[in-house]
This record gives sequence, structure tokens and C-alpha cells, in this order.
Amino acid sequence: MKIDTYTIETLNRIRQSAPLIHNITNFVVMNTTANILLAIGASPVMAHCRAEVEEMTSLAGALVLNIGTLQEDWIESMICAAKTANSIGIPVILDPVGAGATQLRTRAVKKIMKECSISVLRGNASEILSLDFSHIKTKGVDTSLSLSDEMINAAKKMALDKECIIAISGEEDCITDGNRVFRVRNGQPIMTRVTGVGCGLTAVTAAFCAVADKEELIKAATAAFAFYGLCADLAIKTSDKPGSFYVAFLDCLYSIGNEEIKTFLKVREG
Repeated sequence: MKIDTYTIETLNRIRQSAPLIHNITNFVVMNTTANILLAIGASPVMAHCRAEVEEMTSLAGALVLNIGTLQEDWIESMICAAKTANSIGIPVILDPVGAGATQLRTRAVKKIMKECSISVLRGNASEILSLDFSHIKTKGVDTSLSLSDEMINAAKKMALDKECIIAISGEEDCITDGNRVFRVRNGQPIMTRVTGVGCGLTAVTAAFCAVADKEELIKAATAAFAFYGLCADLAIKTSDKPGSFYVAFLDCLYSIGNEEIKTFLKVREG
């Protein structure tokens, strides 16, 4: 099935079934993430208390782990929630925000990935590659790397070694399971000027994965990236300023449909 057709069908499933997405995410982006998930038709919940994460996860269609404002007790909550997700077979999407910037963040991601099965690791190039290459440093939560063929090969190796999909966002996005590689050219630089838009992509990836067959998670992640970037491509036509762009972007997430996806999706394999 062509990726545009797959994207249309997956988005329609989200809008029809409103999957519950459990987010253990950071304080900075909770509101933005909830609004983005609501706009695409999913149902968000934010719950990080250790006493309820397992119960909440058992009700969800997918789990998001985002370490943006990390605390030690959150690591335990994330691992408990992820183990529950693993036991019931729902996708776990991990966003290693700022990995490589501090030892706490890098150790936390490695601990989560050691103790749990992660479906998709979603971040920028420096965040993700810093987990395997100690010389790579992250400047805050911003990327300090652009993708090269060498980095794509490193991402493929990581995907095979860690048995998960590696989804790297950047000027050109790269999504790989170690064998197949999809590249997405949709998206706008202004997205980096609005707090929470990157984390919103992680949540949208979770929503797409929630309604996908397990063997098609790479296509689901690719469809999420492409649809998300496409909405930015169309929103920029309304505004090129961060505040009003965000409003236009939310509106596009809510309203974009089949024709726009067929016409403007920029995805290639290989």
C-alpha cells in the first residue's frame, strides 16, 4: 500500500476510534501535547504518579514516555508503565529529550530501554545518536547534527541492536527499523520556534501506532511524521510567525484530509 493511502487510512482510524494515549511527559508541553492529540482526533491523558500509571496504561492504546523535565521518581513510573504496556502489547514511544546533554538524561533513557521494550525511539539526531556515541553532545533540547549517510547507517544499526524503530526528525526526517528506511521532507523550520511542537510529534506518532498493526509500526511512524510535517507546510501559508502559526497548525491537524495528503505528502523509501 502506498504511504499516502496508508496515511489516509490510519488517520481515519484515529478520528473514528479516538485511541487513548497515555503520556508521561514533561511539564512544559503537557497542554500543547493534549491539544495536538485532541486536534487529530485522539484522546490524551497525562498521568505520572507511580500509584496509577500501571492502571492508566492498561486502558490506553499507546504509551508516550518523554523525559523533558525529568525527576528520579518519574523514571520508576516510566518503567512501570512501559512494563505494563509490554505485557498488554501496546506500543511504547520514547522521546529522549536532551539525551547527551546531562548524565541523568542519558542514563535514564538507557535504563528504560534496558528494562523495557520500546516500539519507537523518537528524537533529533544528536539526542538519539548520543545514546550510542559518547562524543556526541546535545545543546539543550536542540539538535546539533544534521543527517548524513553515515548517521543513517548508524541509526539502522541502532534499530537492529535495540530492536525498535528509530525515528529521527530534522530538515529531512529518517525513520528506520534497521532494514527499511523512509525519508520525509514535509515540515517547516518555524516548528522549532514553538515550544512543544517536537514533543507533539512524539504523541502523534503514538496515536498512529496505537491504531496500526504491530508489523506495520514503521509505516505508522512514517505516516505520523509525514502528516505532521504536511500540516506545518499548509499552516505556514496562513502565518509565518510563531504564535499565529501554532494556531493555524492546530487547525490543520484538525481539518486536513484525503486530498491534501494525496497531493502534498513528501515521502520516499531508501
